[in-house]
Amino acid sequence: MDYSYQEVTRWMFEQIPTFQNIGDGAYKPGLERVLALAEAFGNPHQQLRAIHIAGTNGKGSTASLVAAILQSAGYRVGLFTSPHLVDFRERIRINGEMISENDVVDFIKKYREKCSGIEPSFFELTTVMAFDYFAREGVDFAVIEAGLGGRLDSTNILTPLLSIITNISMDHTALLGDTPAKIAFEKAGIIKPGVPVVIGRADGDVRQVFERRAAECGSPISFAQDTPLLSVISRDFDSIDYHSERWGDIHSVLGGDCQPENANTVLYAISLLPIDISAEAVRAAFARVTSLSGLAGRWMVLQHSPTVVCDTGHNPGGWEYLGPRLRHIADSADLHIVLGFVNDKDISHILCHLPANARYYFTQPSVKRGRPASEVRDLSASFGLKGSVYNTVAEAYTAALGDAQPSATIFVGGSSYVVADLFSQLNISLPHR
Repeated sequence: MDYSYQEVTRWMFEQIPTFQNIGDGAYKPGLERVLALAEAFGNPHQQLRAIHIAGTNGKGSTASLVAAILQSAGYRVGLFTSPHLVDFRERIRINGEMISENDVVDFIKKYREKCSGIEPSFFELTTVMAFDYFAREGVDFAVIEAGLGGRLDSTNILTPLLSIITNISMDHTALLGDTPAKIAFEKAGIIKPGVPVVIGRADGDVRQVFERRAAECGSPISFAQDTPLLSVISRDFDSIDYHSERWGDIHSVLGGDCQPENANTVLYAISLLPIDISAEAVRAAFARVTSLSGLAGRWMVLQHSPTVVCDTGHNPGGWEYLGPRLRHIADSADLHIVLGFVNDKDISHILCHLPANARYYFTQPSVKRGRPASEVRDLSASFGLKGSVYNTVAEAYTAALGDAQPSATIFVGGSSYVVADLFSQLNISLPHR
């Protein structure tokens, strides 16, 4: 039977439990299904030289920077990230190029012919698709972002060259635990015997969890925060210039306030890889990471006059960086915020970071678990945030654009699915080489 790409992806989203539609209910803990599925495809994960990345925030930026550096150094690099914004194929790339529609279709045909009894989750199926594709294409390195958690995440069948854990904050507490230490325990599950691990930032109980796990595994552990490799020279609205002793002056197109920490983690991590990477490759990667890797939606400026910026930050840890920046903008300029969430987040921990002196356009992402915009408006009112309700992200954004003067700033976010709707509903192009 012949399938089209559209038919295959529709089947995947409608017939397999997906996180974007049902949230935590799509999470199937345990590795038995993904191991069975990988075995049916010849255990492709065992053929990969992988860098495995987990953490609460910064995983996508870190993975994309690592991949861009390796690519700039002349290697053929597979990159697996999630979620996607517009096209499913964004999740699986080699040197920035998305997996082809035919490769997606061929994988699903093989799965349906010989693996229908396994019944994997959407993410488990996608993970093995990525591993299979990277192995068949013979990549030099595979940079793999964990999905949810680490210990029981389907990507954790890997034995990588290097593990990276960016940081820990409160997210997915129903599945991962209700304290930072419990969440750290789940993330620490990616630490493998004898495999070096780099922790971006961790203190107190969280740091002890990582140290204990590394000791149990006999794994060399480093904390990037203990070795600052960069100093910030200057910041623009959407970029940062750094100085480093080893790599010289670095211009980064990632301008979010969280990015200096991510950058330091990345540079510390690549220094542990058993390969030579030139300063020129590092500088080229930071300057072109969005086009090299396809990374989008991280403090991403879409236009000027008025300035429009979007960000996929969606949990309290991310908003610890976004909130102060938006408050600073609101104190010096006219700020309009298009805001929406999904229904399984305690958004009070996000709303408390937002400026009261901005104008709000409350909306609902188009995924099934989108939180009603009227509910967001009512919850926001208790934090002094005022605005109007709109049925779609496109309607909210259009209203904000109509209200904003050329000197104003429009921010779109609250959920990665709000940013995804903005891109798809308004046909905004993704970064490309």
